[in-house]
Amino acid sequence: MPTQTQPIDYNFAARTVGEGPPIHRDELPRERLARLGPQALKDQELLAVALGTGYRGRHVVDLAESILADYPKESLVDMDLGELSRIKGLGKAKAGVLVAAFELARRGLHKGLGVRPVISAPGDALSMLSDIKDQQREHFLCLYLNARNQVIHKEVVSIGSLSSAIVHPREVFRTAVAQAAASVILAHNHPSGDVSPSQDDINLTRRLVQAGEIMGIDVLDHLIIGSDDFISLKERGLI
Repeated sequence: MPTQTQPIDYNFAARTVGEGPPIHRDELPRERLARLGPQALKDQELLAVALGTGYRGRHVVDLAESILADYPKESLVDMDLGELSRIKGLGKAKAGVLVAAFELARRGLHKGLGVRPVISAPGDALSMLSDIKDQQREHFLCLYLNARNQVIHKEVVSIGSLSSAIVHPREVFRTAVAQAAASVILAHNHPSGDVSPSQDDINLTRRLVQAGEIMGIDVLDHLIIGSDDFISLKERGLI
């Protein structure tokens, strides 16, 4: 009498040898993402979707779990390509995908596409200015805020020399109008590291404040930052 074989269930996606029981196809991260949305996924599932595949002997979900066990997500997002590439199971290709995804997320947050940062004190803006503080030329940057002091847009409006950045009010307020901003925070770096405001800095700030009053857009502050320090012209009583 022929032996009856067990029917194959194509609704299961088998793991490779040594990876534990099979995962039902409906429970695979990509399928759960499509069915339930990203908010329903655990951290390791989101990472598994980004990775796409594991490696021989390890399913992508197991790989994602092991990575997060060794590297909390708060530190993972700050790792560079070289550091990520050295994690077993990643390599340069997967590490490159993660670095690009993390950078895109950061830019989205800074442009106000995700959870919008709220600026209630000068120090609250510093994390959004880190990309200009070590520049060798002066970068003049604006943070545009809505009526609730949430950052809705960030833009470098001028790049100058070692000691100055020429900024015209129209460059600052053209973007403010386009973004329907209620207010703006000005910021620029001093490559020398000395954050003391020059007379040109003070004069420019006052000119932009006056232009903002005409436009109905408040200039809340002007921050000058160096590699290790910063000052607020508002706190110095210069605005």
